[in-house]
Amino acid sequence: MLRLVRDRRLPIVGGCGGVWSFIHVDDVASATAAAVTPGPSGLYNIVDDEPAAVAEWLPELARIVGARPPLRVPAWVARPMIGVFGVTWMTASRGSSNEKAKALLEWSPRYSSWREGFRSGLGVPATSGGTRKSGGTEHSV
Repeated sequence: MLRLVRDRRLPIVGGCGGVWSFIHVDDVASATAAAVTPGPSGLYNIVDDEPAAVAEWLPELARIVGARPPLRVPAWVARPMIGVFGVTWMTASRGSSNEKAKALLEWSPRYSSWREGFRSGLGVPATSGGTRKSGGTEHSV
C-alpha cells in the first residue's frame, strides 16, 4: 500500500465517504493476549479508537511518507480498475467500534489513533517537523 501511496496510485475515490478502522500490530498482539485469558468468549473488533474517512487518512499517510497528495478519481472511473467492492470500500465503508473489546477484555489500544499508529509503524517521530530516511531517500515529515 505504501508503494501505491508514494507512486500516487492509490486515489481518493468518489465522494470520499468511506470510513476505515486501523490497528497497530502491537495492539493486535495485546488484544490477542487479552482474548486468550479466561473471560467472555466472542467476536471482537480490534481497532483503534478513531475510525477515519479515506479523505482524511489517505492524504495524511501520503504526507507522512513524503509523497504528493493522492489524486481524486470519480467512482465510475475507478470501478473498472478496482471493481464494485473496491469502490464501495473507498466510498461507503463504515468504521468499527472497539467498545466491546475495551469493556469485556479490559483492553485498550496503546495507539488510540491511526495517526499515532502510522507514525510508529513507519518510524516517524511524533512531532510533525523533521525528516526521516527510507530506502536511502530523505523524506520531509
